Amino acid sequence: MNPHFPPGPPPYPLGAPLVRREGREKVTGTARYAAEHTPPACAYAWPVPATVARGRVTAVDTAAALTLPGVCAVLTHENAPRLATADDPTLLVLQEDRVPHRGWYVALAVADSLEAARAAADAVRVSYATEEHDVELTTGHPRLYEPETVNGGYPATRERGDFDGAFADAPVTVDALYTVPPLHNHPMEPHAATAWWSDGHLTVHDASQGSTKVCEDLAALFKLEKSDVTVVSEHVGGGFGSKGTTRPQAVLAAMAARHTGRPVKLSLPRREMPAVVGHRAPTLQRVRLGAGRDGVLTALAHESVTHTSTVTEFVEQAAVPGRVMYTSPNSRTTHRVVPLDVPTPSWMRAPGEAPGMYALESALDELAVALDLDPVELRMRNEPDTEPDSDRAFSSRHLVGCLREGAERFGWQPRDPRPGVRREGRLLLGTGVASATYPVLIAASAAEAHAAADGGFRIRINATDIGTGARTALAQVAAVALGVPEERVGMEIGSSDLPPAMLAGGSAGMGSWGWAVHKACTALRARLRDHVGPLPADGFTVTADTRQETSERSPYSRHSFGATFAEVQVDTVTGEVRVRRLTGVYAAGRILNPRTARSQFTGGMTMGLGMALMEGSSLDPAFGDFAERDLASYHVPACADVPWIEAHWLDEDDPHLNPMGSKGIGEIGIVGTAAAIGNAVWHATGARLRDLPLTPDKVLPHL
Repeated sequence: MNPHFPPGPPPYPLGAPLVRREGREKVTGTARYAAEHTPPACAYAWPVPATVARGRVTAVDTAAALTLPGVCAVLTHENAPRLATADDPTLLVLQEDRVPHRGWYVALAVADSLEAARAAADAVRVSYATEEHDVELTTGHPRLYEPETVNGGYPATRERGDFDGAFADAPVTVDALYTVPPLHNHPMEPHAATAWWSDGHLTVHDASQGSTKVCEDLAALFKLEKSDVTVVSEHVGGGFGSKGTTRPQAVLAAMAARHTGRPVKLSLPRREMPAVVGHRAPTLQRVRLGAGRDGVLTALAHESVTHTSTVTEFVEQAAVPGRVMYTSPNSRTTHRVVPLDVPTPSWMRAPGEAPGMYALESALDELAVALDLDPVELRMRNEPDTEPDSDRAFSSRHLVGCLREGAERFGWQPRDPRPGVRREGRLLLGTGVASATYPVLIAASAAEAHAAADGGFRIRINATDIGTGARTALAQVAAVALGVPEERVGMEIGSSDLPPAMLAGGSAGMGSWGWAVHKACTALRARLRDHVGPLPADGFTVTADTRQETSERSPYSRHSFGATFAEVQVDTVTGEVRVRRLTGVYAAGRILNPRTARSQFTGGMTMGLGMALMEGSSLDPAFGDFAERDLASYHVPACADVPWIEAHWLDEDDPHLNPMGSKGIGEIGIVGTAAAIGNAVWHATGARLRDLPLTPDKVLPHL
């Protein structure tokens, strides 16, 4: 018997609902976030945003600010440290006088206290030479163009068959325009960084979804070796994509620390976040469906129009899900974009799939009405044998199973398909359904597994836990691969000094990190199996990476699928829509930890509820900025808005993913929810509303 491993199977196999390891730290307040690190002699920074929508800075008067007590410095484009060229131009702050959009940072005040820094920022006077600006997205904008690719590297346009001919010949058609407004991530923890320099080494505590990328970007910007930069993101209070790439706070804090010779802390004011940390770009989407009388699709077109900034191109891939979902021998999926004088859009929770599936699944519901066919049945009749766009086999696809189980759990039947017939006093009631999908994304990662002489194990990997329970699930993966109790496994994550790993985004975290951890632990177990006698004092360490495995393109189309069912009530007096019930069923590979997984599914569905009923902002055409810039005007669901949410999943065995058999689950819960709620509103009222969010002012005129 090998003394390093107990006999029998591991006591906590994958799938055990273990409690999150950092749960006690979170609830007792001992988990320290980026802005809660205060080195000795720490200074505080406060940014100065541009107050014009387009133009150039002609003068910055810092005299009044510098005379205030406790003020250390005011950085502008004239005195800030020079940065090297960046792949992401949004990081080149305080480098030139150009103002590409309102809210672009034009100065940074640094002081001994937060209050002094804020007062100094208020005292800075900036003069501008303004230029005409344009922030309005329209389908006929003269500067619209078709990009080569959209986010994720997908071709902007894909065509198969003869869509125009098939649509013209189809006996039943739908042709509708759906709009999704700009949306904002608004994590509870604002974007923050604490930075200092020591003997040429830069250390930054950053609110980031991936400190490996932040380390690489800061090293490039400040012309350093990556070994000369340490970025720590041990605890992160939400990100939803906005912290998925390096953001200005890390660059500004490092610049200010270099300029002053002191540690500097910077937390971005919430009102400024919509302009500097990305947003979901608005989309104007046209969906056309043609089908036979049997409901089988013969033609599908999904066209998306969106905006990007003049700083860099970012194109929401809203039409891409239409290439995956349903039988469509004749299809056209296109994207067009226009550069406007707006903040640069970026990743936001289920990018592409969330707005795109809202439009597609709403159109499917409209087709079901036109056919007088149950919308669940319609989706099942259009289940493809292979991925329509590529004809690749699916590694696993259990959408039909999700629809069937969801319908049974929700009590879909018996359902009167007629709209506006269920009533409780002044309330109209309705039910709706929508499908969901999200791709399986896996990126190369590295991990280190160490066996200590005292019988413990330590796993080191630069994963980031943004509240999903990654520490716990990774410990479970390691324990199973090692064949030891989970309590014997220690985890180190959240620092760029650890083996580099994929960021926490694209629902790719666990699939990427877990594969590297499993590989390292498997190799360590093999080494220990052959070892005789006690371990040396410094133990054994094995490192592994998945560069080779992840560089090989899978021959399979790999996606998670799901179905969301919603029941709503619509107040005929006020126009208010409230969700009574949400039921989601998902097929997402092996679920590694049901406790944390259920939290992710229900959290995603809650975000979809917000997208459907309350979230949205608008760009002021006169001033060029977002009118809704705080949580008083940009509404997100509160506890009273969220009903009982049920999240379930199918046991899915997919051998074509990774050693755990897992798919990403962080975002798929969002994808179908908005459409399911919108379809339920139609069923309740008979009014088809295609412009999110479905606020009372939009609903009431139809009642």
